[in-house]
Amino acid sequence: MDNEAGSRNKSAAHNKIGGQSAADTQNKVVEQSAADTQNKVVPPIAATSQDASKLQGQSVQSTMLLALYGRAKASRLFSDILCDDEAIRIVDGMDYDFAQIDKSYATEYASLCCLLRAKRFDERCRTYMREHPDGAIINLGSGLDTTFNRVDNGSVRWYNLDLPDAMTFRHQLIPASARCIDIAKSMFDYTWPGEVKTADNSVLIIAGGLFYYFKETQLRELFNRITTHFPTGELFFDAQSKTATSISNRMVRKSGNSGSTMYFYVNDTQRLKSWSPKIRKVETIPFFEGLWREKRFKLSSRIQMWGLDKLKMGFLVSLLWENTAK
Repeated sequence: MDNEAGSRNKSAAHNKIGGQSAADTQNKVVEQSAADTQNKVVPPIAATSQDASKLQGQSVQSTMLLALYGRAKASRLFSDILCDDEAIRIVDGMDYDFAQIDKSYATEYASLCCLLRAKRFDERCRTYMREHPDGAIINLGSGLDTTFNRVDNGSVRWYNLDLPDAMTFRHQLIPASARCIDIAKSMFDYTWPGEVKTADNSVLIIAGGLFYYFKETQLRELFNRITTHFPTGELFFDAQSKTATSISNRMVRKSGNSGSTMYFYVNDTQRLKSWSPKIRKVETIPFFEGLWREKRFKLSSRIQMWGLDKLKMGFLVSLLWENTAK
């Protein structure tokens, strides 16, 4: 993930990247030959606690461990909803003390939130690939995300984008391949779109657990840069209301990552149309979609799931755009 610009956030990694020239932030794409990667499981390099500590302390990037652990723990509890085998494998194989992070997933509801978010991204990726089987999916702020492993259709080109230090850590745990390409750049280094190859000029861009850390002005500029480069596509991301964002900030501080303050929130999704005249559709997708009705979950979890969806405190957002000028 990237960092909030400005001195108010102690995680300064993005400021360092954003202020460098393109030559200083050259794309480190790890790409193996098709013969070496076809349906083969590549054993990862073991990562240690010391490796994890090399990430910027108290930074947005270090939250990728939070999400990874959350998916692994929730998968063990609710494998019928989603089972992230890759996340489980990585967590089990790491020499890292997750005790502090585990506190963030002490409740059933917290685990369900993490798992349902991953499920909604899986569903959107599969929908896109049905229409564009040879298309391109770009995962902004990929961290230790494992969506590609769950949804790969055998022909899509997948791009993971994250800062160099986070990508270096990722490489020790999740190998890249001929169709799953890692780009070590800030999403605000606008040379990265030139690295993406598309079959039909259409892309799906996903951003899970990322946009919260930036101001809306930054995200609007990012969106307009993206839509200038790619004629048509979809931006799919998760968002929260202002109230929910305040709650999330407390949760992140509880994990020990007090430097990853969240800024962006959405109370009215239709207002996002103001980002660009190229936007032709804004869609809001609830996290749980009636899952709160299932009595197998604790009453407290069901009430919170109902509240999140009904009060629109958390949801997924789809922005479809088309550049008619092209």
